[in-house]
Amino acid sequence: MLRIFGLIGRYFMLMGKVFSRPEKAAIYRRRIIYEMESLGINSIGLTAIISVFIGAVITLQMSINLDSPFIPQSLIGYATRETMILEFSSAVVALILAGKVGSSIASEIGTMRITEQIDALEIMGVNSASYLILPKIIASMLFFPLLTILSILIGVLGGWAIAAVTGIMIPADYVEGIHMDFKVYSIIYTLIKMVFFAYIITSISAFFGYYARGNSLEVGTASTRAVVVSCVVILFFDLVLTQILLI
Repeated sequence: MLRIFGLIGRYFMLMGKVFSRPEKAAIYRRRIIYEMESLGINSIGLTAIISVFIGAVITLQMSINLDSPFIPQSLIGYATRETMILEFSSAVVALILAGKVGSSIASEIGTMRITEQIDALEIMGVNSASYLILPKIIASMLFFPLLTILSILIGVLGGWAIAAVTGIMIPADYVEGIHMDFKVYSIIYTLIKMVFFAYIITSISAFFGYYARGNSLEVGTASTRAVVVSCVVILFFDLVLTQILLI
């Protein structure tokens, strides 16, 4: 228990260094753009592939299990849309990104630590925590919500595609369900969650990478811990934010 509190204390101390006033804002702007490409744009393909199949699977399973003359088929489109918006395109995509982006961040910063590049930055008077971590946090908090929107659109499109290809339901009924009882607040809710999840993924992964010690094996261990802890914290805050924002 004391070790956990110690880690939490070191995490908040590191965040204090990360959010201190940057020396040269222009350098940070360039790094933010670079990190948006590295962390965000390079994750579009994975997000799109997973979203289209999940949307298709949700539609297919609901069509099979709700095969009743008393249940309108339009409800399948409605349920697919709500599932993608409320949970999959925020929480599940965040868990996927924790594995891809989180491990990459922890490995990158951990390698810089064990090769003494971070020590060199500190000797030159550079706030290494802010220089290395802050652009990643800002870039992910700006770009990951866009991945959420993309995931919703592609997931819903995947549901329509499986309906049209297999004929398991009438595509027009699916489209009718998509338009049924749409609430703009649901989109706002999922974007708020993804902003929190983006911060969790990048900050926790950077924390484990920043304090990596030893050799390359320790970098791998730090990456694994970063992914595991990020996933647990994401699930916890998913519950908390749902309680706060929806109830």
